[in-house]
Amino acid sequence: MEFSRIVRAAAVQISPVLFSREGTTEKVLSAIAQAAQAGAQLVVFPETFVPYYPYFSFVQPPVLMGKEHMRLYEEAVVVPGPVTEAVSQAARSHEVVVLLGVNERDQGSLYNTQLLFDSNGSLVLKRRKITPTYHERMVWGQGDGSGLQVVDTAVGRVGALACWEHYNPLARYALMAQHEQIHCAQFPGSMVGQIFADQIEVTIRHHALESGCFVVNATAWLSPEQVQQITPDERLQKVLAGGCNTAIIGPEGNHLCPPITDGEGMAIADLDFSLITKRKRMMDSVGHYARPDLLQLQVVQQPWEVMQHQPVAGAPAQPTSRMVVPPMSMADSSMSVPSDWSAPSSLS
Repeated sequence: MEFSRIVRAAAVQISPVLFSREGTTEKVLSAIAQAAQAGAQLVVFPETFVPYYPYFSFVQPPVLMGKEHMRLYEEAVVVPGPVTEAVSQAARSHEVVVLLGVNERDQGSLYNTQLLFDSNGSLVLKRRKITPTYHERMVWGQGDGSGLQVVDTAVGRVGALACWEHYNPLARYALMAQHEQIHCAQFPGSMVGQIFADQIEVTIRHHALESGCFVVNATAWLSPEQVQQITPDERLQKVLAGGCNTAIIGPEGNHLCPPITDGEGMAIADLDFSLITKRKRMMDSVGHYARPDLLQLQVVQQPWEVMQHQPVAGAPAQPTSRMVVPPMSMADSSMSVPSDWSAPSSLS
């Protein structure tokens, strides 16, 4: 792990091409090129940006949103597929790490998925939002713990969460315990108003302080014309405004460049990794400030499987693909755990 380096990051605030996977993907590719031209080595896009966040589910009751939900199915991203190939090629061509949010279609289900591409174009992380929030539960399925991973990339150790996953302290701690250096956060933007932007501000700055890492956060933005496309009801249009806060936060909880709260643009800043050590010297939540003798986090990182293959009687036993993950210590994931240890109910 490198403790002294400088990485330039770009958080992209951008509007989708509503109802068009291809159109939005073209905007992604253009933004990657633009960020790379500015010297960025890491580019972060908003939550489920391709093809677009399901704003319809926030302003329509479930009984009326079937048509829009079906349209989202048709425009959703299959992984792997043409969208991932195009973004992979762009990451490789410009030698940048890319974190992209997509609506992923897996057969008959949709998921809020974060895709992390390394600078060589390889897809090094595909994770699904573990619990869709409120209205989102009518649109997406749930992810599993296999995505709670921090990945070594060309820009350092990178972790990611989407939107209100940041209100799950155990999910955040799972990434902190893996020593993330850069945390990529994504929110939808253009929702709820200023209170949502204020909540994002508190959330990302707190995580930076608690984790002692950089947070690169991207939110999307809708133009007034796009809001009208989503709903003609002027009363509902009011809740599809504001809520944008694209920002880059340092390990001491400070903004490293001016945030973007309206319109399209990029927040670009240099991440000086020596600031991580400076912060953790005083407070390392998963090191000298942890108390694993009192509190531990248990993480189940195996993927969900709806079918288990059982051996036929008399046939040689086949190795199972399921994986048993031991409890993760808050201080060191390799720490031994007593055989009779069980997670306290408050942390299980």
